[in-house]
Amino acid sequence: FLEAFESLLRFAENRTSSLFETAYRPMAKEAAEPVKELFTDFSLYILGAETTVESAVLRFFDSLFPLVYSRLINPGITDLSEDYTECLRLTRQDINPFGRYSKNMVTELSKSLWASRMLSQALSLGIEVINTTEHAALTKECSKALVKMQYCPHCQGLTLIRPCVGYCLNVMRGCLASVSELDAQWREYISTLEYLTNEMAASHDLEIALTGIRNSINEAILHAQLNGPQLSATV
Repeated sequence: FLEAFESLLRFAENRTSSLFETAYRPMAKEAAEPVKELFTDFSLYILGAETTVESAVLRFFDSLFPLVYSRLINPGITDLSEDYTECLRLTRQDINPFGRYSKNMVTELSKSLWASRMLSQALSLGIEVINTTEHAALTKECSKALVKMQYCPHCQGLTLIRPCVGYCLNVMRGCLASVSELDAQWREYISTLEYLTNEMAASHDLEIALTGIRNSINEAILHAQLNGPQLSATV
């Protein structure tokens, strides 16, 4: 799952970077770092980091606004001071140059990335449980029963005779008694995994959400350009 997710992330990141390289070349070089940070934040979120999709998306648009303002809306500006750039970044949410598109992007990504985060954590938990039960210690009685079940006919030279099914099941029940209490919880866990995977294949489709980032950013930039004169006056 994590390999597939990382592959999806890299594909979506490359698509987003290509948007700037083909449609917004004046700011492509400077936009590379914010794009990289955005997808790194998404990756960390999936892995359980204490961050949110909203904070990652809004931080990206905070960094994008000074670039759009100086490279597209006012291309005559040759160089912005660090203070002026920081001012634009900090006031992006008040000025709202990207309209509804920044918040729409948060909404579109939150559900899919949340489902992926939950699935990642659930799979990690499953691995822990499997590793724990795989190394569960056998009782002395269980060890004796296993030896008896496997080798008893050998004492009489009957090496091809297998133990009867009933005896085999009884021995296994005895040996697994210490972990049998996990059965109900494990079945519930599997059911939850099925629910999460179904959600990710339906309304929370991760691939659709990630590949849609490019279009969302493009719409946001176009909105800012259309309202360029008003934005410049507000700034």
